[in-house]
Amino acid sequence: MRVKACVNGPRLPLEHPRLAADPAVVAAEAREAVDAGAFAVHVHPKDPTGRDSLAPADVARFLRAVRGAVDVPVGVTTGAWTGDAAARLAAIEGWRDLPDFASVNAHEGGAEAVAEALLERGVSVEAGIWHREGLERWLRWSRRGESDRVLVEIQDIAGAAEVESLARALVEGARAAEPDVPVLLHGEERSTWHAIRLAAAWGVPTRAGLEDSLALPDGSIAPGNAALVRAALAHG
Repeated sequence: MRVKACVNGPRLPLEHPRLAADPAVVAAEAREAVDAGAFAVHVHPKDPTGRDSLAPADVARFLRAVRGAVDVPVGVTTGAWTGDAAARLAAIEGWRDLPDFASVNAHEGGAEAVAEALLERGVSVEAGIWHREGLERWLRWSRRGESDRVLVEIQDIAGAAEVESLARALVEGARAAEPDVPVLLHGEERSTWHAIRLAAAWGVPTRAGLEDSLALPDGSIAPGNAALVRAALAHG
């Protein structure tokens, strides 16, 4: 079982004691997650107020801090909540420090252009597929086969059967289109642990961390990212 750590996500610092606008705190969480067994780190750079930012200075601060703490690949978000497509493209063009990879949600406006801008800068692309519409949009990307990985992300769904049905459709759809592109399966909030169990059963990587869920499988609040990574590995 391979687990990537998603250490903060778009959450605000007030949501958990180990979430912060301070890159040093996020870097420490990344270090503990890697020590717990994570093979890579996905981080959301923040502005000083704690909101997600793709501004070159913010991306540089977080990448430098996290890379100073870990020796695994480090990636960032390019989510549409950070700005419209034009703003995201301008930010990517201005990055001085480049992540190893970046996630691009296929259903979002301008996603294909964002992915191509990343590829042109030598940044690996993780194509985020949240639902059937997202899969259909990714299938229309002219360079979809250059995706480093497909992230099948099951949104906040409570029922295990519903999680499995959607996960199966998205994983099989991605594999049928691009069998050489690896798939990572993960969930969000109530679907988190259902999706991690499926990933273990299907032999695909997953991810765990405070971005996806603050809670451990027993429902208790996790003390930090390392505990979530260890719990995910235990499911494998």
